[in-house]
Amino acid sequence: QVQLVESGGGLVQAGGSLRLSCAASGLTFGPYVMGWFRQAPGKEREFVAGIDWNDGTYYAASVKGQFTISRGNAKNTVYLQMDSLKPEDTAVYYCAADRRPGAPSVRRSDYDYWGQGTQVTVSS
Repeated sequence: QVQLVESGGGLVQAGGSLRLSCAASGLTFGPYVMGWFRQAPGKEREFVAGIDWNDGTYYAASVKGQFTISRGNAKNTVYLQMDSLKPEDTAVYYCAADRRPGAPSVRRSDYDYWGQGTQVTVSS
């Protein structure tokens, strides 16, 4: 059984940083794509960042240069380093896995497994 568990969310002031983690079990990471999505209140869930099996990284325009996605050495953990956080980054952040190889998709429907989400709140 595949399980993705996010951690690292919390409350931070604007300009601060958080590092989210996603630990996977029951899933062979290669050549899976891993992605981070977020959903703010009243909005659709949106792609934030993705990483392919060769550690190629992809970002939404809104977070490029601000967020960094990476994998752990064993490739069963994925991180999202979030810097210079803004109130508009407030959302529930979800980790997701896509069994298709290749570049990360920005489409939510392409991902096969999801974590339960972790809340990130940025105060002004």
